[in-house]
Amino acid sequence: MIEVERLLKKFGEKIVLNGIGFRVNNGEIYGLLGPNGSGKSTTMKILVGIVRPTSGQVLVDGVDPTRDSIKVKEMVGYVPEIPVLYESLTPGEFFNFIGSVRGIPKEELEERVSQFVEAFGIEEYLDQFIGTLSFGTQQKVSLISALLHDPQVLILDEAMNGLDPKSARILRELLLEFKKEGRSIIFSTHILPLAEMICDRIGLIYKGEIIVEGTMEELKERAHEENLEDIFLKLTESKDEVYNIVQALKGTL
Repeated sequence: MIEVERLLKKFGEKIVLNGIGFRVNNGEIYGLLGPNGSGKSTTMKILVGIVRPTSGQVLVDGVDPTRDSIKVKEMVGYVPEIPVLYESLTPGEFFNFIGSVRGIPKEELEERVSQFVEAFGIEEYLDQFIGTLSFGTQQKVSLISALLHDPQVLILDEAMNGLDPKSARILRELLLEFKKEGRSIIFSTHILPLAEMICDRIGLIYKGEIIVEGTMEELKERAHEENLEDIFLKLTESKDEVYNIVQALKGTL
């Protein structure tokens, strides 16, 4: 379970998060959606103890990441928006490193690595330096490393970025299986049809504030729109802007 209350984050005088609050229950996929710069990645970094909040409270399975970030990192599988990897290592070496840090027994680690590597189709890249791999392959390495210790809480920041359709489908199905097993998942994505498909509840963050939260049915009723893309554009005051931009561009074509 993830609990966030009155979360405030300032960088200097700039308010990035303005007292947001939400909860992700066990066995739930929660979509944290919003435009670029709205505060999604900052929120997720606070949840895993990478960034300290200015004020407010965060609990991840009852643990405050500002007090015990190591414990939270042990529990959580985190995929950042941009893969953070050791480019001078191969994926095979990196997985062994992750396994040693996580304390995963050797045989168990080898079995898990084998399963994930085959599932995401990166066998041929295991002995190549990570720095030479495509963004999509690096994203797969990041995903696998986040799943190796079988976490009960998943924090995924644009985890679908760069994935081919097959890998994206595999990740989607895995998330649904993890949900059935009672894990807590917070998920951000710009692929709105995907969020509409798999998220139990959605929080729409805009300019550092959660402006609406609920199930898809509740969001449809609130916005009087029938799909998440139109809901997103309407509630972030972008729908008319998009229309005006397109009309202006038509005049230049």
